[in-house]
Amino acid sequence: MVAASLDAADAEIVLVGPDDVIAGLPAARHVGVGRWEGGGAPDALALAGRLTGLSIEAAVRLWREGAVDAIVTGPGHKRALHAGGYPVPGHTELLRDLSGAKQVVMMLVSDRLRVALVTTHLALRDAIAILTPERIVAAGEVLRRGLQEWFGIAEPRLALCALNPHAGEGGLFGHEEQRVLAPAARQLGIAGPLPADTVFVRAMRGEFDAVLAPYHDVGMTAIKVSSFGKAVNVTLGLPVPRTAPDHGTALDIVGRGLADPASMREAVKLAAEIVRRLRETRET
Repeated sequence: MVAASLDAADAEIVLVGPDDVIAGLPAARHVGVGRWEGGGAPDALALAGRLTGLSIEAAVRLWREGAVDAIVTGPGHKRALHAGGYPVPGHTELLRDLSGAKQVVMMLVSDRLRVALVTTHLALRDAIAILTPERIVAAGEVLRRGLQEWFGIAEPRLALCALNPHAGEGGLFGHEEQRVLAPAARQLGIAGPLPADTVFVRAMRGEFDAVLAPYHDVGMTAIKVSSFGKAVNVTLGLPVPRTAPDHGTALDIVGRGLADPASMREAVKLAAEIVRRLRETRET
């Protein structure tokens, strides 16, 4: 966990996490939340989740105290969070609850593509079941506002990705486009619903500033195929900028010296850029 406080020049890093893990890492300040002890405890999964949750809580406290301007989280293990006493789908929802935000949207950003998700960590059948025009419109409004305020795009060009093949082909392959997605797109005043096999290509070619995807994997697959290791996860709708790398915990390579820090570096960089933009906006 990294909490960033900006001065006029560069980001000042505050590291938050297990005391024995962060102690040797360079930072302006270290905020410990307990000890990991190499993960040798019999309840290591629960301990990892508890330390993760405590780190997020500490980072939010630092922000509320005015000690930091942004929060950058590392990848989190969702089963560990649950085992550690945090029954939430992930970092995004925990940060929403702790910060008091009403509506948040998960967006992945790279220099090639921006993808925001209407639904996140749900079984596909459950994601389809809760997909309503109102839910899509709410996500679209958060996306538009986030692009305006955090990314400096005055009039974001948005597209809504379809749910079914060929955007339903006029009802041949499903009616969700006609009954759910199209009304939402009209209300938002955005393009779509457009077929998933072309809308991301069109965005990468510059036609759209961001694509709103109806469920997790259609959006995440697009951004990861186009930009894996270089993209950044941004939580729109929070009162504090929050970013994270575009990958998970990768437990299969722990301790093997194979982890690539590129996405984490990009996450810190983007958090700093967002804070600078917000400061410039307040000063004008």
